[in-house]
Amino acid sequence: MTGKIIELSFLRLFIAYVFLFALISLLSFRRIKRERELLYAMLRMTLQLVFAAYVLVFIFKNASPFYTVFAVVFMEVFAIRNIYKRVRFPLNPPLRKTIALSMGLGSSISLIFFIFFVIGVTPWYEPRYIIPISGMIIGNSMTGISLGVFKLLEGLTTEKESVEAALMLGATPETASRSVVHSAFDAALLPMINNMMGMGIVFLPGLMSGQILAGASPLVSIRYQLVIMLAITGSVILTVLIFIRLALKNLFNQAAQPLF
Repeated sequence: MTGKIIELSFLRLFIAYVFLFALISLLSFRRIKRERELLYAMLRMTLQLVFAAYVLVFIFKNASPFYTVFAVVFMEVFAIRNIYKRVRFPLNPPLRKTIALSMGLGSSISLIFFIFFVIGVTPWYEPRYIIPISGMIIGNSMTGISLGVFKLLEGLTTEKESVEAALMLGATPETASRSVVHSAFDAALLPMINNMMGMGIVFLPGLMSGQILAGASPLVSIRYQLVIMLAITGSVILTVLIFIRLALKNLFNQAAQPLF
């Protein structure tokens, strides 16, 4: 399938901004106090995307293992910092290290597996493949583990008495907190499950839509989308599994006493 790609001019981009500004003004008129957040988010999004575009142009023109790995590591670090900010509970140093280790291991294992054994990128550091795929995997893993961390800490806090009662009866920390752990997994996976259930009928996902807009056949783009969704889902599951396993060791001492 071939077709002419419509390049958006700056004028058309400006019209898009005008549309959103009009809606933000309507919110302000209705005294819905979200205009500052929306304006800040829109400005930040614009600056970040413009900056990312120039960086990607440079990396694509100067493809090398160093630039590609540096970009992926930068995304990982930024994602980990976002998790720290989004979790509304105090995080002690061991728990912060657990989050960082879980994010790093879970997303890296998934990325390496799909890059080498499923997609077969050659050379392995090709930035046009590695960076977009890494961004989708890391971004979704960030969302999943953020929800998982929040739900785990919230559940252990609200159900502290029942967890302590189970521990006093001889249960292990894993057994005593099993219901909380299951709730944390549900919270982490539910957005992903909802997306998977609606794909192809309710909406077309981003990668598939982008490839179709670029002129690719839907039959080709759907294979990439399926692979990416499997990679993202696997990364979220692996990341949350690692976090839960390691976090319980930091939330209970050697005498099985809660530290939260």
